Amino acid sequence: MALVFNEEQRFLQDSAREFLNKEAPVEALRKLRDTRDSLGYSQDLWRNMVELGWASIILPEAYGGLEFGFTGLGVVMQETGRNLVASPLFATAAVGASAVLLAGSEAQKEDLLPRIAAGELTLALALEESHHHNPWQIATRVEQQGEQLVINGCKTFVLDGHSADELLVVCRTAGEADSRDGISLVRVPRDAAGVSVQRTVMADSRNAANVSFDGVSVPASNALGALGEAADALEATLDRGRVALAAEMLGSAEEVFRRTVDYLKERVQFGVPIGSFQALQHRAAIIQTELELARSVVMQALSTVDEQPRQLPLLASLAKAQLNELIKLATNEAVQMHGGIGVTDELEIGFFLKRARVTMQVFGDTGFHRDRYASICGY
Repeated sequence: MALVFNEEQRFLQDSAREFLNKEAPVEALRKLRDTRDSLGYSQDLWRNMVELGWASIILPEAYGGLEFGFTGLGVVMQETGRNLVASPLFATAAVGASAVLLAGSEAQKEDLLPRIAAGELTLALALEESHHHNPWQIATRVEQQGEQLVINGCKTFVLDGHSADELLVVCRTAGEADSRDGISLVRVPRDAAGVSVQRTVMADSRNAANVSFDGVSVPASNALGALGEAADALEATLDRGRVALAAEMLGSAEEVFRRTVDYLKERVQFGVPIGSFQALQHRAAIIQTELELARSVVMQALSTVDEQPRQLPLLASLAKAQLNELIKLATNEAVQMHGGIGVTDELEIGFFLKRARVTMQVFGDTGFHRDRYASICGY
């Protein structure tokens, strides 16, 4: 597999960078935060992203998609990471669309995927039930009553949960609360009776919510695939999400490093730029080498989604663990090298630091993925 972008992917990267630098700089995130925007992202920006085809990059042409592959989506995610762009791209186009592709029936794909591609439907995966990522620790129950499914339970940290049109609820029909057996994915309209959504104000300004389901009733046809048999599709969906997040984190790390190097060249102490100090050069060199390694890991993980899906669990955990550590290193060093101003709200470096701390926990922290990687390898 190639570890460099082809000509089409480079063109997509350049056009995405140009568009986002103009329409969604980090300052746009600051404005959303300061104004307490009720939606949490710009509808005009999302509409333009849909028109560019970003919502349909991974979707087959038969469902209105571009069929450009997961690497194409990764290219765009990397650029959104540079600017900390707030949009439904990750929750809907990466995670939600993957869930429908992997778990949905043909009729569900024909119904839902064209609407995702057209920007008419946004989705949010309602998975977590504790403060630590554990995809099989599911206590939310679903019971079939005639032609209806009734859901009871609570979810936490649902990305885009307050704004999505529909929630993809991970719930249980059978098995213990830590078992893969009996896992189901059920579509629930966010405004359905019995659904309570509480938006959470995150330190990194990422949109999330806590959601509770109290006797929520939806048609039985809202289950993606067969009831109780969604575990494999859920795991593959999460792995796709982990790889997409790794691409986003790579973009953030690259931008933080670029800004830090620029500052080292500009800041003068003792009559010389501080970038001339050997100790700071060594620290910057370490970040550069880690960035090069991370690029290769992310590129391989992205291509694995389309070319070698059986290897995806291994590569997804490798990529997420690697990028968790990279973004922690890059943001910590950026704050240190900027000195006192690095922790002020005036400087945008702090936005990257906060985003890093939250993203490191999404779909598994470093410990989770190192343990999973070792288990897959037979240790």
